Amino acid sequence: MLKFLSSTLLIGLFGTFVSQSKPTNITASATAAALPQGSAAAIMARKQVPILCYHQIRDWRPKDSKTSKDYIIPIAAFKAHMKMLADSGYHTILPDQLYDYLTKGTALPSKPIMLTFDDTDLDQFEVARPEMKKYGFKGVFFIMTVSIGKTTRHYMSAEQIKQLSDEGNVIAAHTYDHHSFKKFQGKDWEIQLDKPTKKLEGITGKPIKYFAFPFGLWNAENLPQLHKRGFKLAFQLSEKRDPQDPLMTVRRILDSGYWTVKNLSNSIRHSF
Repeated sequence: MLKFLSSTLLIGLFGTFVSQSKPTNITASATAAALPQGSAAAIMARKQVPILCYHQIRDWRPKDSKTSKDYIIPIAAFKAHMKMLADSGYHTILPDQLYDYLTKGTALPSKPIMLTFDDTDLDQFEVARPEMKKYGFKGVFFIMTVSIGKTTRHYMSAEQIKQLSDEGNVIAAHTYDHHSFKKFQGKDWEIQLDKPTKKLEGITGKPIKYFAFPFGLWNAENLPQLHKRGFKLAFQLSEKRDPQDPLMTVRRILDSGYWTVKNLSNSIRHSF
């Protein structure tokens, strides 16, 4: 259910990332302060917060393809990356903080970063959760609801999802079955967004306010449907943000399975 990108393509996208990351201060740039608060222009003027995206966290297997390894980070590498973030003074933030920063200029902790996890994989609970807790990190888990409880296929249960939520992590929507957002029409809005959102709210007892696009892909014509449903932010991957709707096109980068600690550190600094 993942859309794989090669390491070469992933690295090639960094030029796009860098071109959007120039404002200076993490509280509020002078440019943003001079623009109407909450306007698309003011949001675009604020410095972007680094956001990392993870899928599977496990050791590579012989059958894993070269391209799929971008999306599969070995356990030792994940642990080393988390340690580097902690040792470097990064503080994890959650979507409510990001939203307030973007729309109001609310100050963030020094060296903010967001950790996000897609597709409900059980490794995220069994490996990422204890490693993050070691450093006091919190994350955002984008849940594909068709997979909930399918433990034989290595997905999280409803109880594990609720535990993540109860521990202070954020549970967010990622469609029913990873159907491409760009193809949504008719009943898809109910099947892929409305029903999954209601199910996650039933599990967590909390409103679901955030969404991640399957494959990271989106189209501008469908974004109003996210506003209509009350989503505050939507997260993509490698494309430029929509300057008319930056809240619905928040950028992330993959923490590639090929990356060393140095690769990740450099990518965070240069991509945002």
